[in-house]
Amino acid sequence: MEKVFSYLRDNEAKFVEQLLQYVRFPSVSAQPQHSGDMKNCAEWLRDHCRAIGLEAELHATAGHPILVARTRRRKGRKHFLVYGHYDVQPPEPFELWKTPPFEPRIEGRSMFGRGASDNKGQNLAHLKAVEAYFKTKTELPVDLTFVIEGEEEVGSSHLAEFLRAHRDELKCDAIVISDTGMPSKKLPALTYALRGIMALEIKLTGPARDLHSGIFGGSVENPAMALCRLLAQIHDKNGRIAIPGLYDDVAPLSKFERAQFVKLPFTPEQYRKLLGVPALFGEKGFTHHEQRSARPTFEINGLTSGYQGAGSKTIVPSWASAKITMRLVPNQKPARLQKLVQAHLKKLCPPTVKLEIKSGHGGDPYIVSPTSQVALAAMRALKAGFGAEPIAMREGGSIPIVNDFKRILGADTLLLGLALPDDNAHSPNEKFDLDNFAGGMRMAAQLWQELAAA
Repeated sequence: MEKVFSYLRDNEAKFVEQLLQYVRFPSVSAQPQHSGDMKNCAEWLRDHCRAIGLEAELHATAGHPILVARTRRRKGRKHFLVYGHYDVQPPEPFELWKTPPFEPRIEGRSMFGRGASDNKGQNLAHLKAVEAYFKTKTELPVDLTFVIEGEEEVGSSHLAEFLRAHRDELKCDAIVISDTGMPSKKLPALTYALRGIMALEIKLTGPARDLHSGIFGGSVENPAMALCRLLAQIHDKNGRIAIPGLYDDVAPLSKFERAQFVKLPFTPEQYRKLLGVPALFGEKGFTHHEQRSARPTFEINGLTSGYQGAGSKTIVPSWASAKITMRLVPNQKPARLQKLVQAHLKKLCPPTVKLEIKSGHGGDPYIVSPTSQVALAAMRALKAGFGAEPIAMREGGSIPIVNDFKRILGADTLLLGLALPDDNAHSPNEKFDLDNFAGGMRMAAQLWQELAAA
């Protein structure tokens, strides 16, 4: 393995330049004007994989193409799938970027640019590790297939269909994804659980039209006020969601899990300062780390009602609406939660307004054993890559495609994220730490040795 690690070390400057090329593509899947950029980025990635020594082709979908790159299959070898995505979030608002989002720059050991961390730097680290095996003629002890798609940031709507169509050739022992994070450069992590998600939109309608607040105000229910009162009843004084039955299926944290949470950095005060809030708030009886990754949530994502322009307009608005998402934890199910939430909202709604509830997208929570043989192998690879003892942690976000992999391919996923908490994923001035890029390449190279022996 020394030849592999030496190759990665000696060629790091070249790999950083290649990442700069990758990040320059404005591969924004959500915006139709970038369809050509999406195609160009996919083709660059295909050609890059071929130059490494992988067999690679693009598969057309009704949306953006999916790249499949693979090593030669050998009988009797374990087979692993590595997933990533080449599409990125919209960069707006442009005025908050210090430099243009698709003109990446390096400052110290950080590369700034949209997609540098999410997810181009992370998936390129895995490709570079395979390149090191090929270029040093070191035997790769497992077979690999890379699936890198262009629609993760818009819901991966065509990936499940692709997985079903190619189920036999993609059958594998496990999936590896680096699209999450680690608490710090000195604390690499295996993410073994993700929260699920459930979205809905609430609309309260009162009068048939906006009314003059001087002439009619006081004689009719104001839908905006009614909505505020309704939503204010969702949490109790202890920060617990006051929806009957919501916690019935929540799996309790084990002693091992709570011990892992203690190892995470950021005291409550440090966490408060990081977020820039006057004080923390969350469900009592749980630490801030547990609240943000292992407990269910009910969040208002947007509120709309009445006049939004400059100055004032004296009206009683006709309607008010709220966009809601809930994060779910094992063993909660979106379909059951939808029924519980809708029943509770109907109970809370006053008779003076009409309630409409529109169901949105949903995704199951995900969890694997943090002490399985493959999980322990991944932890050893993290230690080899970063030179520090790793932890097993839960993540508060959701990656719905992880459940697709489980349902369709029947394989568990190892989440080995390389992003840092301050990488500004989905925000202006996104960055990727180049030390993590280097550590990620070493980790990815060692991973195949560890998994082959597991």
